[in-house]
Amino acid sequence: METIIHIDKLIKRFPAGNGFFTALNNVSLQFGKGEFTGLVGPSGSGKTTLLNIIGSLDAPTEGEVTVLGQSIAHLTHKESAQLRNQSLGFIFQTYNLFPVYTVFENVEFALLLRRMPAVERRKAVLEALEWVGLSDKAHSKPAQLSGGESQRVAIARAMVKKPALVLADEPTANLDSKNSHNILQTMQRLNEELQTTFLFATHDEKVMNYLRRIISLEDGRVVKDERFVHTKI
Repeated sequence: METIIHIDKLIKRFPAGNGFFTALNNVSLQFGKGEFTGLVGPSGSGKTTLLNIIGSLDAPTEGEVTVLGQSIAHLTHKESAQLRNQSLGFIFQTYNLFPVYTVFENVEFALLLRRMPAVERRKAVLEALEWVGLSDKAHSKPAQLSGGESQRVAIARAMVKKPALVLADEPTANLDSKNSHNILQTMQRLNEELQTTFLFATHDEKVMNYLRRIISLEDGRVVKDERFVHTKI
């Protein structure tokens, strides 16, 4: 399996009072192409911090993090933005939708940054909205959507580029059980069909039941790394 994320002796500290808080402490991990993996652990365990560093939204204090062949610590702001635009998809707890844009335009925005021709953009956006069951909401504004629908738009926006890696921070937090399973099954299908790598930070048991690998964090350290032969659905 091709390694797309390599983490070696990663340490991340944040200023706290007169000293520092160590959010990640000597973390070493590898992730292969096509993985469907979750980072789990209590609040403050380092899940989101690790996800942010992998996504080049933050940088290591010490150690090495290489994503798709690029060293995160050595990227310029422009290079980080290019990595995110070309190869990464993000799904956050908050939807981060543009309130003045329609659903279609919110999903399309990720492709505008790529300067994709209009005909290709339209096809890709409609396909992404079909994946998440929102084809009939294409012309709606975010204020007209439920919380679950808004999260599904955010997921469509992350997936529309068919990125090599999707980073998802509690992606089902605002979805009911039925929608959660629909979204997870969609992600699972894309993972299998496109070999997109999915990395979750989650507390949700529903998400965990779909994962093929679960990495448990506690106080910034990896305390368990489990792999499963079959997805537990």
